Amino acid sequence: MVASIEATLELWASSLRDVKGRMRPLFTQDRVAASAGLFLDGLLAEERRKTGWMRAEAAGDPGPWRQQAILGRGRWDADALRDIVRDYVVEHLSDDDAVLVLDETGFLKQGHASCGVGRQYTGSAGKITNCQIGVFAAYASRHGHAFVDRAPYLPKAWTGDPSRLKAAHVPVDVGFATKPALALAMIHRAIEAHVPFAWVAADSVYGVGDIEMALRRAGKGYVLGVNANSQFNSWIGKPPVAGTAAEIAEGLDPAAWQRLSAGKGTKGERLHDWAYLELADLEAAEYDKHSSGLWTRGLLIRRHVADGELAFFTTWCPAGTPIETLVQVEGRRWAIEDSFETAKNELGLDHNETRSWHGWHRHVSLVMLAFAMMSAIRHKANGAIPAKRGVEARALNRR
Repeated sequence: MVASIEATLELWASSLRDVKGRMRPLFTQDRVAASAGLFLDGLLAEERRKTGWMRAEAAGDPGPWRQQAILGRGRWDADALRDIVRDYVVEHLSDDDAVLVLDETGFLKQGHASCGVGRQYTGSAGKITNCQIGVFAAYASRHGHAFVDRAPYLPKAWTGDPSRLKAAHVPVDVGFATKPALALAMIHRAIEAHVPFAWVAADSVYGVGDIEMALRRAGKGYVLGVNANSQFNSWIGKPPVAGTAAEIAEGLDPAAWQRLSAGKGTKGERLHDWAYLELADLEAAEYDKHSSGLWTRGLLIRRHVADGELAFFTTWCPAGTPIETLVQVEGRRWAIEDSFETAKNELGLDHNETRSWHGWHRHVSLVMLAFAMMSAIRHKANGAIPAKRGVEARALNRR
């Protein structure tokens, strides 16, 4: 079904009223709440650059001061807005088989004063450059996808410099945390908030023991990237396997590979060759006394059709889970890549002009709210709508 232009515009207007109403209790004064609403309008407007001056012009303000105050001088809780976004996403996109996707993205920056900035690698630029890094969690279901959590990564050059932390208004209780540790905290928050999901997917940055054990204890399946030199061994009752992931892949019989789709992308089905090895069947009760039944630890291998490049994933799933399911879960990682691209190109995710800890969290959380609203509208509209000007048409029609 395709919604009419009139129905979609009404859905757009009602959704915008709804999300503004949800964040209204965060502000003690009506004028500040109104400025926050105008900030959200600016993020959703047609302008490609979401600078303070651009948002101010769209809001009819003589300068960017009110817009800047929302991110800096104002007093409101960005984590409370994060929770509002998460609850909104669950309300509109909830599915028990959903995948929580973890990944990071870079924000290119000049200078050294912006919170967490430094010379570090970011996949956004494909190189080491001066940037901030943000770790994100996205909720991906059959209804759509949207961000539900975020955290800035602070390098040791920051956490080891109290004067620098103070200048950026970083809370005194914030210390160094690895990217996997930030992601693990997001997993715990999602579980504590009773977010319905069955799986976690992430690249090799997050394929670490702490995350694996936490998910096993929580009764969640996972498909987590690992490095080629990660060691794997099978247990009693499974075909003998031992060695690094790369060595195991090299020794596979050609018949072990299957060509499967990880889901549709912008250019059609994302086809790769896949192999899956079951390594051990374990009782779920060993990790969670409230769970029962056998779960399987395994190794999933992806081979690029064109150049043969390999990628490796450690897996945990209910016994009997077919390879097709694991491939689809891994394919859900595309959702967060699409989210980063859309949020940066359409909603100004990387247009934050503040330097402080609070400014980063506030800006990113407001963008998350705008993105969640777009995802909910798209789901409600049951598909793409006739093309029209503005971000609402471009974002709703993304694939």
